[in-house]
Amino acid sequence: MPVTAEKIKELEKIAKKIRYDIVMMIGSGKPGHLGGSCSIADIVAVLYFHKMRHNPDNPKFPDRDRLLLSKGHAALAQYAALAECGYFPKKELATLKELGTILQGHPEMLRTAGIEAYTGSLGQGLSVGCGMAMAGKLDKKDYKVYCILGDGEIAEGQIWEASMTAAFYKLDNLVAIFDKNCVQATGPIVERYDTNPHSEKWEAFGWKVLEIDGHSIKQIAAAFDKADKIKGQPVMIIAHTIKGKGVHFAEGKAEFHHGIMTQEQFETARKLFED
Repeated sequence: MPVTAEKIKELEKIAKKIRYDIVMMIGSGKPGHLGGSCSIADIVAVLYFHKMRHNPDNPKFPDRDRLLLSKGHAALAQYAALAECGYFPKKELATLKELGTILQGHPEMLRTAGIEAYTGSLGQGLSVGCGMAMAGKLDKKDYKVYCILGDGEIAEGQIWEASMTAAFYKLDNLVAIFDKNCVQATGPIVERYDTNPHSEKWEAFGWKVLEIDGHSIKQIAAAFDKADKIKGQPVMIIAHTIKGKGVHFAEGKAEFHHGIMTQEQFETARKLFED
């Protein structure tokens, strides 16, 4: 459905809350995936609070839409959204990566309500998405499968095997979102393993490609709506984003892929997202 100006403001506030929770989960003096979690906050907000069909009271109902975070290290964004939706109490966010917590460093489907698969071994999420989308076709279900990919994992061969599979089986119920923030753990993509051009590659593999500003709520929502109308092929949404979006000292910096904030940096980041 078209997103209204009022809804855009609401979703922007939710994305801000997600970034606040990401910062609070990491805290100071310990490593955490700030960069790649903040870069997808707007996308995750639109999916959970506008686009996807899901139910926190019945997380496994068969007709739900599915979200797979192939870049599983960015689980903090998904955890924040799930808590905001009511899948589990928000107090659990403070237990991130503690022994026995339901919120591990990468998503675990048997620990956390709302998680669809174990992810984090980069390159595998799109294959899982293909399986879920094929199951939906076989079961004659109308759910959508959404899969968020990261810059670094695009270099994995399994991504391209899965992309061929999705196109061959005409999985038009599969929508991938490429979080193109241009930075991986060890530096800029173009200096580490340049996988460009991306749009041309996905088109050559048989996908319908849409390119958007991954921080524009209006463009994100419109792309998901457009994806609903595309038949006979999977959809790749290339979302141009900024790693660490919203935390000015971390934006575009590889050291905050999985970095440590000082107490001063933590206080600065926290205040950026407080109401």
